[in-house]
Amino acid sequence: MEVFFFKLVYLARLSSTGSISDGESCERLKGLVPKQVQVCKRHVDMMDAVRRGARLAVDECQHQFRNRRWNCSMLDTQPIFGKVVTQGTREAAFVYAVSSASVAFEVTRACSSGELHKCGCDRSVYGSSPEGFQWSGCSDNIAYGVAFSASFVDVHERNKGSSPGRVLMNLHNNEAGRKAILNNMRVECKCHGVSGSCEVKTCWRAMPPFRVVGNILKERFDGATEAEPRRVGSTRVLVPKNPQFKPHTEEDLVYLEPSPDFCEQDPRSGVLGTAGRHCNKTSKAIDGCELMCCGRGFRTEQAQVVDRCGCRFHWCCYVRCKQCRRTVETHTCR
Repeated sequence: MEVFFFKLVYLARLSSTGSISDGESCERLKGLVPKQVQVCKRHVDMMDAVRRGARLAVDECQHQFRNRRWNCSMLDTQPIFGKVVTQGTREAAFVYAVSSASVAFEVTRACSSGELHKCGCDRSVYGSSPEGFQWSGCSDNIAYGVAFSASFVDVHERNKGSSPGRVLMNLHNNEAGRKAILNNMRVECKCHGVSGSCEVKTCWRAMPPFRVVGNILKERFDGATEAEPRRVGSTRVLVPKNPQFKPHTEEDLVYLEPSPDFCEQDPRSGVLGTAGRHCNKTSKAIDGCELMCCGRGFRTEQAQVVDRCGCRFHWCCYVRCKQCRRTVETHTCR
């Protein structure tokens, strides 16, 4: 089963000169199912926001897993991130969730900035609040961004030939990603009055920074539920594989298969292994040399680093600094 995230990353790699500007551009996009091509043609002006969302998803994934054995490394010879996310692992669950969330995030931001003519600010929030402030300003139109993400991202899972269990997993995690934004909207305010007083305060609803969304999804990853498809009446649903576990919520991530340990290089599966990765000698967590290096040991090297130090401002108007040398010790997995 191909992973739609691979197609999003293809969009992320498009340069500004390769942006999607017309229906013919939609036809040339690799890997889109016919219904996605139709959505692209109807909303060509939104596809640059989708491209930015794809890039955002890659960056956030690599940030969140920078200290893990699997660190979202980009592979040139295989589908992006290897075959790990073509399986029903918790890594795949995170990738789908962060991808769906990033598309919703960037489309919403494009709406609020006036970049798109089909949407704008959310004007449904207005009047006085019980807290005494006035709803005003440009509230982020998250409902529009979420709806577009669902219409564009989820349709790929409803294509024929997909495993029913994997479809349920992907659709659930897509929605969990969008919930990470929806359920964490913030209220931002601005005061109005003489000399900075707050006689009148206007407020609007705003999305959280995407780093906050990534942090939430990483926590969901760590607590993800192993599930299995089961028929309940006439429908097929995902339930915890261990019946002693409580049912997952709409915000939780779910997965179907255990993850590999990612210790040794496996080119066929796109697993890079951890040889050559930097590790933290003093840490007992997964970034520590013992766990990161999977018991193979590590190399220690020392290097001289030159930093600016002792900087002083001189009137007027420059800063003069000294150069300080220090020895840095690095540790690399064997």
